[in-house]
This record gives sequence, C-alpha cells and structure tokens, in this order.
Amino acid sequence: MARIQQQFEVGEQTANRRFDQAAAELFSQYSRALLQRWIKEGALTVNGAAARPRDKVAAGDVLSIDVLVEADDKLIAQDVPFDVEFEDHDILVVNKPPGVVVHPGAGNKTLTLINGLVGHDRTLAKLPRAGLIHRIDKNTSGLLLVAKTLDVHRQLVSEMAARNIKRRYSAITNGVPVSGATINQPIGRDTRNRKKQRVTESGRPAITRFRIEKKFRAHALLQIELETGRTHQIRVHLAHYGYPLVGDKQYGAKLHLPRSPLSALRDGLESFSRQALHARELAFTHPTSAAPMCFETRLPDDMAELLSLLDEDAEINA
Repeated sequence: MARIQQQFEVGEQTANRRFDQAAAELFSQYSRALLQRWIKEGALTVNGAAARPRDKVAAGDVLSIDVLVEADDKLIAQDVPFDVEFEDHDILVVNKPPGVVVHPGAGNKTLTLINGLVGHDRTLAKLPRAGLIHRIDKNTSGLLLVAKTLDVHRQLVSEMAARNIKRRYSAITNGVPVSGATINQPIGRDTRNRKKQRVTESGRPAITRFRIEKKFRAHALLQIELETGRTHQIRVHLAHYGYPLVGDKQYGAKLHLPRSPLSALRDGLESFSRQALHARELAFTHPTSAAPMCFETRLPDDMAELLSLLDEDAEINA
C-alpha cells in the first residue's frame, strides 16, 4: 500500500476547462478512467474540496490528489526486450525497441514494457504504472524514464509537468520542409476515429519544435523537441504540417519516392512498416543528487538502414 499525494496549480492555459479535462492535462501520467474514479471518490479535489467532473476550474485553483493505492498484484512479471541505459537506487533509464507496447490495455494484457519492468525489478509493481514518468507509442522506439520510489516518482512527475525534462526525437519525413519550425496547434481526439488524434481548436495545447538535420531528395531527417506531451503529438503535428512520418499510415503517410529511385530505396521504403520515429535523447536533473543527466542512444537498425539508402540515393543522383 502506497500513498499518492500530488498537487498542481491551474495555469492560464488550463483555466476555464472542465475539472476532469484539467486533471487529465496536469496529471497525465494517470489514465482518464483512474482520474475519474478519484474525482468520484473525492480523492482528487479542487482547492481541497470535492467537485463534479464538469465543473470549470480557474487560474490559480489547486488540484490535489491524496489517495492510498495498492500494488497491482495482477501485474505479471515477464521477460520483455528492452535495454537498460542507466540504473541507480532512484531511477532507471530504458531504451524500448519498436513493437513493444508500453502498458497493459485492451488487447495487450501482457508482454508490455511495464510487465518487463516488473520482471526486471518486482518492487516497481508498487508504483503507478511501474514508475514510468512518460510513454511512447508501440511502434516508436527510444528512451523512457522510470522512477524507482514513490517520492522520486512524485518529484519527476512534477518536473515533467513543469517541462524540465527534455525529450528529443529523430524522425524521417515524407517530403522536405524548407526550414525548421515551431508547430503550436492544439490536439484532441478525432471524433470520427477514437484511436486517432487531430489538430482541433477544442483540443489541449501542444507545441512541437523541429529543425532539419539532413535533407534528401524527397525525405528529411528531423530533430524534434517536445514542449508538451500529447498522445501522438509529433505524428499529428507533422502530418498536419504536410510532412507525415515515413511508414505512419494511420496519419496519412503513403509510399513517397524521389524521381527514378534506386531499387533498394524503393524496397526499403515499401517495407518500412512503422512510423520512423525514435526518442533519441533524454535530459533532466537527477531527483536526489541534483546532477545534470543526459542520455542519447543511437538510431535503431531499421531507421539507420533507411537513412543509409536515402544517403546512397542522394549521392548517386547529386
């Protein structure tokens, strides 16, 4: 049994939203269903008092969680592939391969990263989502930060909400942007397809910054930094901007070829079956030592091979 005690003050960007919507934005590490349950039970409050999910919150209001949670005895410890980049008494930094779901859900009850984390360290079952501070999609690869104690979890969640944990990604796009840019467009659930997100004025604030690392004939390698962490944010923003990620059919990517491509490049693009997105760098302050921490991992083999083919095609057709 562990006690979760957290609070956040409502800022101008979150003001005038429904209580449940504001809670989902400020406490994004917890599922909406769990937050709704805590609101109903009075464990999630506004200014120390219970409120209805539909009640509006104002700037300066304080949303607080104070609840006892039990360890998830149903969480199965399993051997799931991931690399440990760093580990000490307080934190764990892991590199997730593509194809591994982060946490259990409908259709993915087992063999998730969380199952693997509990298999690596059974004490993580006592923490919300086995200590994960953030998440990435099943078919996105890369670095994730994990807390190993409840106090560290509280601290890192606060650091994430304050945007003090920096996450940088590498992505390969269909098309070549003219220059880097900042995309500041709100994101919400697609009303026609509940599995997708879209840019919508009724969505939550979302900011993505990118710069061009390398240009090819019909594609580009981007370096991306998130200022917010919405579901599918990079994928949605780049597709909306007109440059969907290679392989991301869910957000409109189709086979995109330069004129007279090398046959190897055509084959490589046709067979690339996931979004070309990798969480490459993670930077934060250590929660107990206050030391600056920065981790960078190489691109996974499939993206590295595709970049090699794009390079070869560009050189031959220079």
